[in-house]
Amino acid sequence: METREENIINIHHFLPHREPMLMTDYILELTPEKVVTSFVISPDNIFVRNHEFAEAGLIENAAQTCSSILGQSFFENPEADTKVIGFITNIKKIEISGLPKAGDTIISRASLISKFENICHIFCETFHEDKLLIRAEITLFIQEIKH
Repeated sequence: METREENIINIHHFLPHREPMLMTDYILELTPEKVVTSFVISPDNIFVRNHEFAEAGLIENAAQTCSSILGQSFFENPEADTKVIGFITNIKKIEISGLPKAGDTIISRASLISKFENICHIFCETFHEDKLLIRAEITLFIQEIKH
């Protein structure tokens, strides 16, 4: 996939997460049905142990990637001061086949399976280069926080 810099979206506009719990950097592609994100794993990331990115970090990266599909509807007006909170309500299936290293860039691809109001069921895969690291079906709930 060819990514042009002008099409890259800062994930901060779509997620409430901040350091140290932000596990994705950029949205490379976003539609109402799919999203592609990138994440560079820093050596000081809270999920890095012995120079490897732990399983919990991969799961959090997948969930944050998935939430961008549903979260985009809350951020249609870039001037609005919208605050949202999201929850993993279910992980139906999960397969972890490898762990990336500190310094690696991982790419996550998620596709919407179904959606009902603020609840969505999403399929996600994460890769380092061509190697599949994790495959999961995740159900998420996202809610706007009223001021």
